[in-house]
Amino acid sequence: MAALDWLPTELFPPLFMAAAAGGHNDVVKAMVVHWPFIRLPLGALLESGHSHPDIFKAALDGFDILLARKVPPRRCKLRVLDLRQNTGTNFWKMWAGSQSIASVTSPEDAASTQARTVIPKRENSRAGEGPHPSASMALLTDLCFLETISDELLAFLNERVGQGKVLPPLLCRKLEFVSLSELPIIEEVLNAVQPDSVQEVGVHCGWDLSSLQWFLPHLFQMGHLSTLHLSRISLDPLRTPSSFKMEKILRKLASFLLRLHQLQHLVMEYVFFVNDQLGQLLRCVPTRLEALALKNCLPLDSDMSSLCLCPCTSQLRSLDLSGIFMARLNHGFLPSLLERVSATLTHLNLDDCGMNDSGLTALQPALGQCSQLSTLLLGGNRASMAVLQGLLQHSLPLCKFSLLGLPVPQDCYDHPQGPVRQDALAEVMQELRVTLQAYRPLSVRFVPSTRHRAWDEVLIHMDR
Repeated sequence: MAALDWLPTELFPPLFMAAAAGGHNDVVKAMVVHWPFIRLPLGALLESGHSHPDIFKAALDGFDILLARKVPPRRCKLRVLDLRQNTGTNFWKMWAGSQSIASVTSPEDAASTQARTVIPKRENSRAGEGPHPSASMALLTDLCFLETISDELLAFLNERVGQGKVLPPLLCRKLEFVSLSELPIIEEVLNAVQPDSVQEVGVHCGWDLSSLQWFLPHLFQMGHLSTLHLSRISLDPLRTPSSFKMEKILRKLASFLLRLHQLQHLVMEYVFFVNDQLGQLLRCVPTRLEALALKNCLPLDSDMSSLCLCPCTSQLRSLDLSGIFMARLNHGFLPSLLERVSATLTHLNLDDCGMNDSGLTALQPALGQCSQLSTLLLGGNRASMAVLQGLLQHSLPLCKFSLLGLPVPQDCYDHPQGPVRQDALAEVMQELRVTLQAYRPLSVRFVPSTRHRAWDEVLIHMDR
């Protein structure tokens, strides 16, 4: 261990990789304490699979030692312990010798290809003291409650809270809630997250409206949020709020949306509290969205009509309305919306919308205007071969399809709940080949018109 005081900087990364691969936890912990670079991309090393399962905890233990020291070791320059995976960093490849390290030999930051991270400095709790080294250290991670990579991290944070220690700043590009069980420290963890670092938030854990209200104060501070995904948020039948309380919560959510000046992607899935309120919320979005998804919801006519009026939906590139039962809605809103975004829309998902021949026929003129459309998904709807042929013949010359998801035509079934007739399907595929062969290569996916017949799905690729 004493050799770390004089070991050449260039030997730290290959030695760290060897220690991680061999499960030498004490060496890893000591090397974190003496790390001579600003950033340690630990997550990228764990992702590569060349490490022992306990290395993650050993590295956190080393980081904990640094947080506790008033004066860091002479050589240590570590400021960011990067726990993210899928970062695309080539740090370890460079130092392993598979790529040139000429551009990263500076001891300032061997991961110079990564964007610089601004670490907030904290004020001292005691007057007259100089800044503590831990004030300029941070954990960089995509935090998910709960995932395997986060279990060790949350245990580490929980231990620090239990010991009365201050949590280091958490820089989280992505923040997800999959489960909130057995997380008594969640409030402390969220308070340690630096709001300006968060770009994506996903809530997928079955909250009710009251739980969402609890989280809103944290959302209010995330001014750089670009993606918001709300899933399975409903009214708790045992704690149904009064209409006044519900309006108050929705006003809070609307005021939060007003602050999101970088929001590009909004996803609401199995969200049932926005009925007759969707227009009010979308009018508060200050940006023009790139992607909007309303999946498996139960909107009213007023909600869907608002999509054609809100400024945020005027330049959509992706629209996902899968799982919305169109038969109960006014058929006029969807053609109007498609005409509105015809110059920008590239992806349209209408899977499992309960559409029939009349609904699909009504879409033909609007689809023909979507000159940039490359993906069209219509699986799970009921359509005849004649209507599918008409839709394709009308839209193929005008659109830029590269992927089509089509329902297996009703002509291929002897009766609505029966199995697909393979001879009829083969004939349909041949007819579609004739229709499609004059156009660019296409992937075409056939999806059954009822969900429980998943084995009927057929995928073909049309080569020129």
